[in-house]
Amino acid sequence: MNNQRLRLGMIGGGQGAFIGAVHRIAARIDGEYELVCGAFSSNPEKSKASGLLLGISPERVYGSYQELYEKEQQLPEDQRVQVISIVTPNHVHFEPTKLALESGFHVILDKPMTFSLEEALQLREVVERTGNLFCLTHTYTGYPMVKEARQLVASGKLGKIRKVYVEYPQGWLSTFEEGGDNKQAAWRTDPKQSGIAGAMGDIGTHAFNLAEYVSGLEVTQICADINVVVEGRLLDDDGAALLKFNNGASGVLFATQIAAGEENNVRIRVYGEKGGLDWQQDIANTLLVKWLDRPAEIYRTGGGHVGSYAQHNTRTPGGHPEGYLEAFANLYRNFALCVKARLNGEEPQPEALDYPGILEGVRGMAFIEQVIASGQSENKWIEFNL
Repeated sequence: MNNQRLRLGMIGGGQGAFIGAVHRIAARIDGEYELVCGAFSSNPEKSKASGLLLGISPERVYGSYQELYEKEQQLPEDQRVQVISIVTPNHVHFEPTKLALESGFHVILDKPMTFSLEEALQLREVVERTGNLFCLTHTYTGYPMVKEARQLVASGKLGKIRKVYVEYPQGWLSTFEEGGDNKQAAWRTDPKQSGIAGAMGDIGTHAFNLAEYVSGLEVTQICADINVVVEGRLLDDDGAALLKFNNGASGVLFATQIAAGEENNVRIRVYGEKGGLDWQQDIANTLLVKWLDRPAEIYRTGGGHVGSYAQHNTRTPGGHPEGYLEAFANLYRNFALCVKARLNGEEPQPEALDYPGILEGVRGMAFIEQVIASGQSENKWIEFNL
């Protein structure tokens, strides 16, 4: 039985990159991976310098992702990389992911999945054709109480779902940050690197994914209002959308990066015939469940009353906060458990299979294109078609 750490390689995430460090922490938390190689920057010298700081053997720090895949394939099977983590800006998602899958590697990719829906559909075909495993890091699905919320809805205890509210307010782009030295602001507001959407691509996709994940429903129609608030900005920094779901439920989604003073308090509320639930990241260990005919209940991470999915994704006893990094790590661990199960010729447990994949990636890109199309249309209501 193969219980050794999976050999991990990283594309992007070099010196000065925020999300690369988050991915590396997430990969280390459970000891399921060992970072053995990388192409950490499109600048070969910067890639080498980043690899040196991370303690990677110099001969396995590469100047490009193409070189990494080519050289790693030449190594003996028990030495070569097994999983590739891709943490580049949006416009450098598709090609490295496609080539990694076609080179025989499993892939963990930062969201949104691609630069466009067209690329996302092509990538779905590559995943299906190669049969290699793929994970998309929609972080908020990794929280124990978000998983508990999904299971409560799926159990039918809330009855038929009628209403979904999801929000993601930020304030970090309340001024023209891209006009200075803020590297994150520069690429996230650049259409050439981010695609057609700003706030809706960056954080709106998280809200959309959370709405579908917790409710277990699919959006079928969108009516959106999309805004560019800060003068000189090239992509949307604020927006809201009315949603229609495939069971007849309706919803409201808003995502903004110009809500001065706000940080990252993602929140979702779901209401059914018998009750509702409320989760927000600022108090991530708590899930509030409200009932039509009895007092509200408070579910807590680490409590013995929660289901197997929440328990599987909890590391510490009740009262010890688990947050963003642990939620990220849950995606990495669940993916590792599925890769190891395949290596051992076993079926992974259902809780391990609960991570975002290619379907969520395609639907996220469809959301981006259709919410922007609705925002630009006088007709407003747009059919959510794939």
